[in-house]
Amino acid sequence: MNRFHIAALLLLAGCGEKINPSIQPLPESSLPSQESWRSTVYFTDSARIKAILWAGHIADFQGQRVTFLDDSVHVDFFDAEGRHTSLLTARRGKVNDATQDFEAYDDVVVVSDSGSTMKTDSLFWTNADRKIHTNSFVDITSPTEHITGQGLVSDQDLRNYTIPRVTGQALKHE
Repeated sequence: MNRFHIAALLLLAGCGEKINPSIQPLPESSLPSQESWRSTVYFTDSARIKAILWAGHIADFQGQRVTFLDDSVHVDFFDAEGRHTSLLTARRGKVNDATQDFEAYDDVVVVSDSGSTMKTDSLFWTNADRKIHTNSFVDITSPTEHITGQGLVSDQDLRNYTIPRVTGQALKHE
């Protein structure tokens, strides 16, 4: 066979029916209605600030009435008089748009203005009563003690908290 025949065979082999990949459109419910990057959201009630949220990425799903947060999350919490009470940081979170309740996940740390620090892997803040709670393991360090346990219910400034299952406690002496 000469070069002409080889070239002709190669051309004929490439002239078959081309297969196009099928393209499936995504359902609208799986796409955010709005997205923003490096943004701040203010939570208010009757012109009083309750919380200020900052996230590296925010994806709002209006049909589901939920907003997903990722790429670092920071939330400053305020009391009924508008005084700062605590700062929460996490890698990601979620806001229920109907209730404005907040969930935080992955490396959650709450630092209160009263001097307490709490670490956990997930945490929930209820907007109606401004309480935080979790069923996860918690590690709290305050000016007077270091306590660990399973689960927590607390006010948002970590002054009054209950740990249902305490696993370790140490008092600090000065």
